[in-house]
Amino acid sequence: MIWTLCLERLQDEMPANLFGMWIRPLQVEENDTHLRLLAPNPFFRKHIAEKYLERIRLLAADFSEGRIAQVSLEVGTKFMRAEEAPRVAPPSPPPPPVVVERPKPSLNEGFTFANFVQGKGNQLAYAACQAVMERPADNHHNPLFLYGATGLGKTHLMQAVGHALMERKPNARVLYLTSEKFVGGFVSALQRGAIDDFKKSCRDLDLLLIDDIHFLAGKGASLEEFFYTFNTLLENNGQIILTSDRYPKEIPDLDEQLKSRFSWGLTVQLDPPDLENRVGILRKKAEVNKMDLPKPAALFIAQHIQANVRELEGALNKVIATARFQGRAIDIDIVKHALKDVLAVRARQVNIDSIQKMVAEYYRIPLRELTGHKRTRIYARPRQIAMALARELTGESYPDIGAAFEGRDHTTVIHACDKVDELRKLDKEVAEDYHNLIRSLHG
Repeated sequence: MIWTLCLERLQDEMPANLFGMWIRPLQVEENDTHLRLLAPNPFFRKHIAEKYLERIRLLAADFSEGRIAQVSLEVGTKFMRAEEAPRVAPPSPPPPPVVVERPKPSLNEGFTFANFVQGKGNQLAYAACQAVMERPADNHHNPLFLYGATGLGKTHLMQAVGHALMERKPNARVLYLTSEKFVGGFVSALQRGAIDDFKKSCRDLDLLLIDDIHFLAGKGASLEEFFYTFNTLLENNGQIILTSDRYPKEIPDLDEQLKSRFSWGLTVQLDPPDLENRVGILRKKAEVNKMDLPKPAALFIAQHIQANVRELEGALNKVIATARFQGRAIDIDIVKHALKDVLAVRARQVNIDSIQKMVAEYYRIPLRELTGHKRTRIYARPRQIAMALARELTGESYPDIGAAFEGRDHTTVIHACDKVDELRKLDKEVAEDYHNLIRSLHG
């Protein structure tokens, strides 16, 4: 067959992963003058048309010595016609079907929408997950790609969708996996000769949740299998939710086509929680643990633990354990005693002085100008950001922060904090700078 010759040549010309990903899945119908290529979906067809169709046409014409005058590309599946079926003896009775147990969803019972605390940093992600729950497999939300630093609630949100879908549809087919478990399951299936069962368990789903997808980069055959799984689910209107610590196009050692596909639906970033959100998270977690957490105690913890939700939970767990051990209600004294080690480390790491130095270095301006009185925009805007960071990360009072900036009045600090908060909502560049500085200050 001419197509066989084309395949052999393309396999020699292309990297093995790209050949397996894009050329091997094509189905072909061939006659004396026409080569009909069948792609599994419109996205696949578009990519083949842009990247490989012209080369296939040249090879087909060359190998057929001009006999094949047409090479077409369509979306579809080749089905064998009745007259094409080989004539064989009547088959023996089939063996009893093998029952393959569907993997359990492996969802954390606590990761529900009811237990999730919304804030400015996760509002859009929460809304996107709610939309997915209401309209699974909507093209605008499929795949849904959540990204952000560790411990901001990505796993909680994706699993909340799984819980909500199963509550609404008890027989829903939901599977949650970390990327490491996906790779481990794939390798194990290969070793056991059960790769078809593995494929079926991952592809025959209503909702697939894959955590930390960036760990699949560079995994060769596992990555290729995920690509096929990804395609199959989209074709079958299955919803996919992925998480990563970075934007899809910033994941190293990942095929460019996969990066493009990850961005095909909706991509949403989660930012670190602000002070109000951190207080809300703490009080919600305390409620789940059946402990009363007074607002002043929650505020104290939130002012000193800013990095992510996991650190907040860890700090709260220490406070709860200390209070229960001492048989006392939670108050500021209990909090300070429980977190004395954490507070000591943090005191050495983040203070107004370290914030000023980091901001000056980030914007490449002299420290004396950052704290000085020049009102030029190049100095004034970083100065306002430094004040806002000092308020959020240290919990110092407005007068104390003003004093650290060459004796400025507390109203100046309040204005700076309000201005930065406003700019973060309106100016993407300011929001990005603020986020980058927080990450740098937390190491």
